[in-house]
Amino acid sequence: MPDGAVAEFAAKVAQLEPAQAVGFIHVSGALGLDALDSLRSHPVGSFHPLQSFPAPREPSAFRGITVAVDATTQSLMRRLRALARSIGARPKPVGDRERVLYHAAAVYASNFMDVVVAEAVRTLRSIGWTEAEATKALLPLVEGAVANIRKRGAVRALTGPIRRGDAGTVTRHLSAVDNPDLYRMLALVALGIAKEAGLDPAAAERIRRALTRDVAATRRRGRR
Repeated sequence: MPDGAVAEFAAKVAQLEPAQAVGFIHVSGALGLDALDSLRSHPVGSFHPLQSFPAPREPSAFRGITVAVDATTQSLMRRLRALARSIGARPKPVGDRERVLYHAAAVYASNFMDVVVAEAVRTLRSIGWTEAEATKALLPLVEGAVANIRKRGAVRALTGPIRRGDAGTVTRHLSAVDNPDLYRMLALVALGIAKEAGLDPAAAERIRRALTRDVAATRRRGRR
């Protein structure tokens, strides 16, 4: 069910006049409790596992994850916290005012990671690799990056040409990739992280200039 259907479905349930003691929760990560406004005469809450479910998964998928919980009553909040713990997860209160940024963070960490890997696979396919070969080659790199983040944190885990201040490599990448705007956008974010991690200011400036230089001019230089 898409997020937009939650309020509509809640309104239909309200028309059935359910017993007053019955509570209702939604499992959307993006919606606040206002999605259940038509049921506000009842206890309402939300229970969102911070996990991806592209298809049905085993119960072990819940073990060790965070579950965002919210409720209009303390009784329902206690029940939602207990439910999270019963499946091996950690409950974390996330209220309506925090919900949009909470869900945006989830999109960055999950959906956009998939987008970036898909672009990496497509890039390798452009030089003759099959999708299977590219995916098989890249997955250990992705898993290694995740392991480094777990061990060192996102800032200290950053590696690669931007972290090293290698402006020449960045320029060559921009000359070669099919989607230089995407590369530039991500690289500028990486540059901010690299500076936080201690990249020399002079090297950071060289990277910045390489990333903000006109792409067409960069490509012409790359063909000489």
